[in-house]
Amino acid sequence: MLNQVVLIGRLTRDPELRYTPGDGVPVASFTLAVDRSFKNKQGEREADFINIVTWRKQAENCANYLKKGSLTAVAGRLQIRSYEDSQGIKRKAAEVVADNVRFLDRGRSNDQAQTGDLENPDSDDVDISGDDVPF
Repeated sequence: MLNQVVLIGRLTRDPELRYTPGDGVPVASFTLAVDRSFKNKQGEREADFINIVTWRKQAENCANYLKKGSLTAVAGRLQIRSYEDSQGIKRKAAEVVADNVRFLDRGRSNDQAQTGDLENPDSDDVDISGDDVPF
């Protein structure tokens, strides 16, 4: 049997980091907006909003380095869990438990990542002309 999910999307808000009671294991949660591959009748792309959960060191890294709008790849497994809400009604929640999270926004400062300003590249970008390529 196979339960594997791979997603690429943008965070809808900053990750929320908390710790489990008792042993204090870090757990982070965030929502990933993933565009659908087709357009609706109005010609617009819709998105699915998928809840993601990460644990331990990966949770701390996500909380420290990901922000709202960050382009992120997630690989993990789909988990459906049941719970009772405050009114005693049984509910179900679907979420992806991430085994691997990749930060895809690199080479951009925080302000550029949030505003999408690509006209002012970072100073560590290198221009390589055809003469510099060894093959």
